[in-house]
Amino acid sequence: MITHIQGRLVEKHPTGVVIDCNGVGYYLQITLQTYSQLPDSENVMLYTHLQVREDAHTLYGFLTRSEREVFRLLISVSGVGAATARTMLSSLTPQEIVEAIAQNDLNVLKSAKGIGVKTAQRMVLDLKDKVLKIYDLEEVSATSNNTNKDEALSALETLGFARKQAEKVCNQVIKEHPDATAESIIKLALKKL
Repeated sequence: MITHIQGRLVEKHPTGVVIDCNGVGYYLQITLQTYSQLPDSENVMLYTHLQVREDAHTLYGFLTRSEREVFRLLISVSGVGAATARTMLSSLTPQEIVEAIAQNDLNVLKSAKGIGVKTAQRMVLDLKDKVLKIYDLEEVSATSNNTNKDEALSALETLGFARKQAEKVCNQVIKEHPDATAESIIKLALKKL
């Protein structure tokens, strides 16, 4: 399997690039995330995923390994093809997708074009255990406390705390007190921050 391609960037489009590698031009389909971070015409290296089908051999290119790994996780789900996975990675960052799966946040997953409720549920069902293990995340039941958590997070951000740190503490509070209101999440989080 081809794991990466390094060479001179010859063509660059929002959906694909051509990389000249020792006189051979490789066409790679890319996400908008990768497109926005690519230079105009320098030497580049893209991590690749080769999809072999009856009618085509298609190379997908990613600027980071994490984006490629999330792509591979997504296409392992029944009903999610390479085009859908690429669309998801064009509208959401790999980290956002991983966190949404870990937290059962179907709204984030559904925000990507082409993803409905059933597909989002299947993603969570198929990938949650893998995501928690691979990315060493803690399980959080976000279904009932999503609005309370969001309110608490915005309040903590208003108070000047960094979102990432505040979110981590809020997740711990929700894990310890699943039925906590937004006010109690804020109070308990302030004690830990």
